[in-house]
Amino acid sequence: MHDIRLIRETPHAFDAGLARLGLAPVTDEILALDERRRERISAAEQALAERNAASREVGAAKARGEDAEFERLRALVAEKKDEIARLEAEAAHADAALRDLLMGLPNLPYDDVPDGPDETANVEIHRWGAPRDFTFKPLEHFEIPAAIPGLDFEAAGRLSGSRFVVMRGAVARLHRALAQFMLDTHIERHGLTEHWTPVLVRDEAMLGTNQLPKFAEDSYRTENGWWLIPTSEVTLTNLVAGQILDDDRLPMRMTAHSQCFRSEAGSAGKDTAGMLRQHQFEKVEMVSITRPEDSRAELDRMTGCAQHILEALALPYRTVVLATGDMGFGARRTHDIEVWLPGQDKYREISSCSVCGDFQARRMNARFRRGEGAKPEFVHTLNGSGLAIGRCLIAVLENGQQEDGSVAIPEALAPYLRGAGMIGPEGALA
Repeated sequence: MHDIRLIRETPHAFDAGLARLGLAPVTDEILALDERRRERISAAEQALAERNAASREVGAAKARGEDAEFERLRALVAEKKDEIARLEAEAAHADAALRDLLMGLPNLPYDDVPDGPDETANVEIHRWGAPRDFTFKPLEHFEIPAAIPGLDFEAAGRLSGSRFVVMRGAVARLHRALAQFMLDTHIERHGLTEHWTPVLVRDEAMLGTNQLPKFAEDSYRTENGWWLIPTSEVTLTNLVAGQILDDDRLPMRMTAHSQCFRSEAGSAGKDTAGMLRQHQFEKVEMVSITRPEDSRAELDRMTGCAQHILEALALPYRTVVLATGDMGFGARRTHDIEVWLPGQDKYREISSCSVCGDFQARRMNARFRRGEGAKPEFVHTLNGSGLAIGRCLIAVLENGQQEDGSVAIPEALAPYLRGAGMIGPEGALA
């Protein structure tokens, strides 16, 4: 959510930021609603003062026997009461309209974000590792003999429909090993604190991390009103909702492994084969809560944490800065990390790390105090995948595939698989 005071002071700059996102100017509408709200509040306060003054005089007029004045004052009190109610209702209506308008506007990009309408304008800022030179045509993950016994899309279809998978055997163990490896690395090497959080949340939590109101169709809601989280960004970030943190608690660096649920609205026909785009998947999430002056550097740190996971697994990747037209609703700058998938012969997103500034903090009223007696300030929030486990599994399978149909497993995962370094062509760990 946006700072209305900043919009009042620099309306042209705000509209210029929206223009970079391809959106029309809205400050005239915002400021008109803001002025209407403020005028009604001021008028209601004036009417209240007049009613109170008249109320004090009513009794005196009655005592003096001034019946005409008594009746006039009594009528004035009733009139002002009705006027106050009307003005307060109009102020509340303008306030709700202003809030709805601001809630529907995306965050504004930092100045160093590249301009462009879509992903074609993204800018590569880092590349690590070289794609392997295969002596045979590499297969997609669901075609690799070693993986086929462990990826059952037909059974998942009978259970749940499309965009689900049942994993079993060596593939299921590899998937679990990846999650454990990511968590341990983030905790022991990167200094993040592990959390376990609910996957069902209230409206307020989804509103705080800007999934609501604009993106309700992208998530699932239960009949009793809970939302299934699309990522544990929702729960981790909302841990500071409504709080005033002591300065010495910042930065807060958190991680969690969770189930995630997305409706994939608007993705019909995209990535329908295999498990690249699923309704239910797992992710290790990273969330940081920082002071405003520290958040940009924290984005680079968080990006490095995600990159390190891929380097430890010897998976080639590249990192890009998203252009204005490709950024998410709540981000001010986003780094996407794309892992090389030889079966598709392209890089595909496996992590997205974003700094949101105070955009989410304003929505959830998350603040900190620099010292005793200091005025509370809004924190800055960041989130990033560290990593998407299913997509990492795909990358391990495709990059490790051998000509005989087996898959070589990264050495970093051996301790999590009782020393196994291979999935044989028949689908068993070896």
